[in-house]
Amino acid sequence: MTGDVKQRINTKLVQAYRDITNIEEKELKKGPFSDLSIKEIHAINAISMYEHKTSSQVSKELSINPGTLTATVNNLARKGYVLRLRGEHDRRVIRLGLTRKGRSVYRLHASFHRKMVDTFLQGFSDHEISLIEKAIDHLLNFLEGRPNTVSTRI
Repeated sequence: MTGDVKQRINTKLVQAYRDITNIEEKELKKGPFSDLSIKEIHAINAISMYEHKTSSQVSKELSINPGTLTATVNNLARKGYVLRLRGEHDRRVIRLGLTRKGRSVYRLHASFHRKMVDTFLQGFSDHEISLIEKAIDHLLNFLEGRPNTVSTRI
């Protein structure tokens, strides 16, 4: 593979990241949830619709420290998107849940990502989609600082 090809791919990856972020922000600002930041939407997404995760689980999933998540959850609770729920068996355990408003945001964000992935994969064969998934696995392994541990899906 030539340096030109690598440079083109790098440029496209950077542009895709920027565009996804920009589109999410623009759509957010013109919709009914303009009081949310992208980071807050990603926190809502990590909290999820049906699981009642602990703050530790959510902060680990988002790769942020617990203090940062606490501040985010405080803002989301104040805005009416998130609830803190006491554990049934151990009242000391606090789990996070979404309000009706929070579930609406979750659905809207999930819909955006579904449409994005559907459009991205449109016209590719199953084999080509497997190659794309393998390439994304390589990228994720690099970003997570792991050695090149590619699955044997292909």
